[in-house]
Amino acid sequence: MDGFQEFSGDDVAAQDNASARDTSRDSFFLMAEFREVGLPTGRHVRVRNLSTGGLMAEYAEPIALGTPVELDVRGIGWIKGSIAWVAAGRIGVSFDRKVDPKAARKPTSGAARSQKFSGPVILR
Repeated sequence: MDGFQEFSGDDVAAQDNASARDTSRDSFFLMAEFREVGLPTGRHVRVRNLSTGGLMAEYAEPIALGTPVELDVRGIGWIKGSIAWVAAGRIGVSFDRKVDPKAARKPTSGAARSQKFSGPVILR
């Protein structure tokens, strides 16, 4: 061997797609409502990571690449996208627009925070 790696056209395309992906991802566990566009009902999925351009979620049902979908993500709301990849009980969704992944981490309640604990209350 002459020390050079051989790449097929598919390998080069895969590298181009990988470099086009957003490298900044937030990894966490978050439930979201998921449905195919046009269907009245959906199901809950576990979102495992989220970036400005898409997400990875646990989803065990068969679904075709390119299927238009929409998700209701806490702190972000409904977002449309399409299935980018499917693998072993997981899916990748590419969003139609950019989102702020940090919004999914923000508290959704407007409730006031509880006061700090300063000691026991003794009632007599």
